[in-house]
Amino acid sequence: MPSARAVEVLLSDEERVQLEAWARRRKSAQALAQRSRIVLAAASGKSNSQLAAELGITRGTAAKWRSRFADYRLDGVLDEPRPGRPRTITDARVEEVIVRTLETTPKDATHWSTRSLAAQLGLSQSAVARIWRAFGLQPHRQETWKLSRDPQFVAKVRDVVGLYLDPPERAVVLCVDVKSQIQALDRTAPVLPMLPGTPARATHDYRRFGTSSLYAALDIGSGKVIGSLHARHRAIEFKKFLQRLDCEIPTELEVHLILDNASTHKTPAITRWLAAHPRFRLALHADLQLLAQPRRALVRRADDEKAPPRQPPLRPRTQHRHPRLDHHLERQPTPIRLDEDRRRNPRIDRPLLQANQ
Repeated sequence: MPSARAVEVLLSDEERVQLEAWARRRKSAQALAQRSRIVLAAASGKSNSQLAAELGITRGTAAKWRSRFADYRLDGVLDEPRPGRPRTITDARVEEVIVRTLETTPKDATHWSTRSLAAQLGLSQSAVARIWRAFGLQPHRQETWKLSRDPQFVAKVRDVVGLYLDPPERAVVLCVDVKSQIQALDRTAPVLPMLPGTPARATHDYRRFGTSSLYAALDIGSGKVIGSLHARHRAIEFKKFLQRLDCEIPTELEVHLILDNASTHKTPAITRWLAAHPRFRLALHADLQLLAQPRRALVRRADDEKAPPRQPPLRPRTQHRHPRLDHHLERQPTPIRLDEDRRRNPRIDRPLLQANQ
């Protein structure tokens, strides 16, 4: 039993900061918070009787933790190790759980759950959950990542962010993108595996096959969305969308378009249209694959110079779209009218080809 005499307590700056954190933190155990308050009050020069009256404890309790801190410093405030039930899960079993989680997947699912892995290894669900929590494993989570190889990445980011944060006066800033009806087939890069403390990571973009495209422009100032539906995603449809924006936006305002680096946004036809409409200005996102295959790009340019012009096909390609969906898109009411002024494509117009021959 410790003595009831008042032991002098001196605190360093680090010890005072730690004790104050334990005393104020909401997640601290009540016993640890009370011991911290006892030591802090003892360091101010108060006697055991004063501590007991102020904190509502006995003089013996105040003397005990005062002496414990004087002998063992911060370790004396914490609980001592207590005997308990021996471990039933060995280190080998823990390693087996970790290896199975990181290097394998179940046959009927994309990732392990605590219950499926527990049934596979003959452990309890709570045991697997404790092991995952201790090593920071979260198979159900997946983060995205993307690395830009554009040498003008910094300049383009400043341009785009500047338009968002400080748009110019007497101008409208539109965020334009195209959304296709898609079936996500696969990611454009391999999925990075899960590691302790780090969930699995995958690229945000994927390979897709579109059936109809929605062109939309978001006015970042008012929140208004201008949209139109098209059956295909080409420069022709993008030019029609630009013409619609030109009609709906007052002529006295400049138009700044924030776009991605799709090939349909940089064709000669779009370039000529932008030159004829100088109030439209483009701010392109950083190109994600500008330097991905420079040698193939050089070879492609050399081949294009010698290759003969491609002949148009004699019959239209098979359209993998549902006929009712196509009819619905082409016959929508006036507010969402789409592509009703489409001209027939001369490349696939068989009578026109026969006349030319």
